[in-house]
Amino acid sequence: MAIDLTQFDREEYCYLTTRGRKTGSPHEIEIWFVVYENSLYLMSGSMDKSDWVKNLLQEPNATIRIAGQTFPVVASLLEDKAVEPLVRMAMAIKYNEWEGSDPSEWAQTALVVKFKV
Repeated sequence: MAIDLTQFDREEYCYLTTRGRKTGSPHEIEIWFVVYENSLYLMSGSMDKSDWVKNLLQEPNATIRIAGQTFPVVASLLEDKAVEPLVRMAMAIKYNEWEGSDPSEWAQTALVVKFKV
């Protein structure tokens, strides 16, 4: 049974647990997220230099916890150029990431990672 991720739209943070690429130990971070078309998206301002992104590139299976619910996810870099600007705009709106009337530099340039439940 699929999880309806839209129920988490109003939550501010999710908790991503990846497997350490060197240690194999679980690593949990608190991070902003947005739900779009029942997939969950995170953005990394450090691009593929973030430990969580490096971990996911080696092992894309992870878990995400939101509002006390934990579920398995599979990560991939977002390659859909039609969806990407919509996800970026949704993130800018949700977290008030603006520079004047434009989305912030982070909202425009961060690496977008997609998570499928």
